[in-house]
Amino acid sequence: MKPDVLGNALHDYLRGKKTDKLYIHTSYGTEEMPVDVFFRQPDEFPELEHIALALCDGRVLDVGAGAGSHARYLQQKDMEVDALEISPGACSVMSTRGVKHVIEADFFSYKKGGYDTLLFLMNGIGIAGSLGGLKMLLRHSKSLLNPRGQLLFDSSDIAYLYAGGTVEKPSGYYGEITYRYAYQGVVGAPFNWLFIDQATLIQLAREEGWIVQILFEDENDQYLARMEPS
Repeated sequence: MKPDVLGNALHDYLRGKKTDKLYIHTSYGTEEMPVDVFFRQPDEFPELEHIALALCDGRVLDVGAGAGSHARYLQQKDMEVDALEISPGACSVMSTRGVKHVIEADFFSYKKGGYDTLLFLMNGIGIAGSLGGLKMLLRHSKSLLNPRGQLLFDSSDIAYLYAGGTVEKPSGYYGEITYRYAYQGVVGAPFNWLFIDQATLIQLAREEGWIVQILFEDENDQYLARMEPS
């Protein structure tokens, strides 16, 4: 059984144990992932997330819901939201925090449709893992959405990582990254994660029959996108 590294970190934080650090080992280095970012209150959400949450419509599927901060916010707005998360520990944390509809599942295996909005915040679209995986994600999303449904997500152009020459550029698409969580000396299984630049996103989406709107950009090359099937 694979260790639930992220879930264990979230569970400890919820219980008040906040001294141990959560790390991400990536294909370009190691960095700390602050656990408190998963427990932010609405006044701590960045502008990009507030815009995305304001645009949520109808029945919402919050994909990769983490500790449930966005799902809780939508619940408080009397919206119907399902919080989807693959981590058992994260699902337990969400339930404890009062998220009403928690679904423990892998997005690509989840078959129950009827949603008006699929929400992927904190670069949740990264679960695609690769450009090929993003095509699969978009095709699966169509099966989950009602007519005129939408995807809302943020991503960023990480070309800056390779600009100085200190980080070796991958042979394939430069936004395809390998991650591993580490917590309390336990290292989780590797998984692929995708960051996609706007031009590549628009081209790929067009090929898959989607319309893209870029709604917001910040100073860190992070952007918010809205997509709907064409």
